[in-house]
Amino acid sequence: MRSLAILGAGGHGRVVADCAEMAGWSAITVFDDRPPPVARGPWPIAGTGADLVTRLSEFQGVVVGIGDNGTRLGWHRRLIDLGGRLISVIHPNATVSSYAGLGVGTVVFAGAVINIGARLGQAVIINTGATVDHDSNLADGVHISPGAHLAGGVQIGETSWVGIGAAVREGIVIGERVRIGAGAVVVKPVDDGLTVVGNPARPPERQPNA
Repeated sequence: MRSLAILGAGGHGRVVADCAEMAGWSAITVFDDRPPPVARGPWPIAGTGADLVTRLSEFQGVVVGIGDNGTRLGWHRRLIDLGGRLISVIHPNATVSSYAGLGVGTVVFAGAVINIGARLGQAVIINTGATVDHDSNLADGVHISPGAHLAGGVQIGETSWVGIGAAVREGIVIGERVRIGAGAVVVKPVDDGLTVVGNPARPPERQPNA
């Protein structure tokens, strides 16, 4: 029996738990600082993040199932510092090149594709049906949402987020803490901290005061 602790009982955490079961983890325990009032899955919620910290040695693997990029990466780094056995979770129906590199704590969901030469940092999410093409480089804490596509050689900075169904042209450089809206088409570099939307993607226009 392979024991796994997941921090996060929300929607993303439940998808991570389901993915982990399919990947062969048979004893899954969930922790959450704000558990839902009604259990939404077969996995027991055993306490808070603080409780997990005291029980790290009990688990053969630990992964952070929190959708918010900054929070996920912060917890990931803290649990590593405390000696947790942080692991990655890859759905058996994902396609990951043996010549790609995945940092610890990364999760790759069903239908996702990661091609040759891609390099992913720690605590990255490659969500359902997303693709990361050859030689792209994703820093720690990045989230590529369902159905989003990165062409070859894309560079993305720490804790940036690519929204559902977005597309990023080859060779584009995206900074840190960037938010790319759903369905956006990114054809130019995006500086740190910006939000961009639309086709072509650009910062949203400010609305006049009512």
